[in-house]
Amino acid sequence: MEGNFGSKRSVATAQRLDFAIRRLRGRLRTESGMYSIGLTITQLSVLRSVVDKGPITAARLATLEHVSPQSIAQSLAVLKAARLVRGEPDPQDRRKTLISADSSAAELITSLLAGRESFLARAIDHVVAPEERKDLEKAIELLERLAAVDLSGGV
Repeated sequence: MEGNFGSKRSVATAQRLDFAIRRLRGRLRTESGMYSIGLTITQLSVLRSVVDKGPITAARLATLEHVSPQSIAQSLAVLKAARLVRGEPDPQDRRKTLISADSSAAELITSLLAGRESFLARAIDHVVAPEERKDLEKAIELLERLAAVDLSGGV
């Protein structure tokens, strides 16, 4: 390891990985139909959190999404206007509002995820040879480890 940025080889690998992930994410958005629904990635992420975790407060959503309260408020305003979510007073603390998803929101998220998974399954069947399946499984394990790494205390 050289300095704080890793070896030249690690940096080059990081750049390739970043580019490949960006391309795959873009393809998944296209294949799922996400671009046709008129919501941003952030709005869809907030919607999915409401579907998965709701009823939930806007403050908790901001924490889950790692965004500011203002950003959550903007996303929720769009989602409310689209009638995908609604706010109701918290029965335990009337000063707070609980955000819940409409049933159409869950259907939308399910449809988007199904489109992504369908594309990936077809792409795997088309591109990954049977003898490469173990390599793909290993790559997935490595990606999961990269996603979970905690570098805050050093390596």
